[in-house]
Amino acid sequence: MQDDPRSRILNSAGPIFAELGFQAATVRAICRQAGVNSASVNYYFGDKQRLYIETVKRARQLRMQQVPMPVLDRQTSPTVRLRIFVHTMLSRMTGVGEEPWQSRLMIREFLNPSGACQEVVEQHFRPEFEMLLGILDELLPAPVLPHVRQQFAFSVVGQCLFYRVAREGVAFLVSAEDREAHYSLDALADHITCVMLGAMGLPVPMPGNASDLSGLSAE
Repeated sequence: MQDDPRSRILNSAGPIFAELGFQAATVRAICRQAGVNSASVNYYFGDKQRLYIETVKRARQLRMQQVPMPVLDRQTSPTVRLRIFVHTMLSRMTGVGEEPWQSRLMIREFLNPSGACQEVVEQHFRPEFEMLLGILDELLPAPVLPHVRQQFAFSVVGQCLFYRVAREGVAFLVSAEDREAHYSLDALADHITCVMLGAMGLPVPMPGNASDLSGLSAE
């Protein structure tokens, strides 16, 4: 149930932790917002630290539910699977269908990692990171050292993250007309995929030509 005290505490804690961070957020303020007494945090979570960890995990779970990673059939070419992976990551990071606190909390956590970060990484990020590494394994020329493969994977993640953390800056630098025409999720997914293919020494479709990129469709 979403209206039970535990859920209300988590729903209240998310925006407060996202806005203030772990240290500045208070149990009293969270419980006041949730309409429960301050002892409820200890009862349901044990302490403030555990509440924070569960709140970060909830933020990640909500994003995965809202934008699930498609099942990537290995019969589909690795290039298309890379493009689908990038499109899904961009959708999650740029806030499609989300409450703003979810992204703010996740970014805050990764800039200042805590115990919550380790749990979220192991339960949610590592399986998808391994999926990305598997796609890159099929694209990169063999043999590739493990750290090189990881660096390519982090380059994919970093390009997606840029359009989340720097979107206000992009808005200053790029006109609204150009953003609407060339900075959609599809356009960015095409661009990042092409950049990675080029970095791996693979054929790259010409950017801006829809017919050349039709094979990279996320549909």
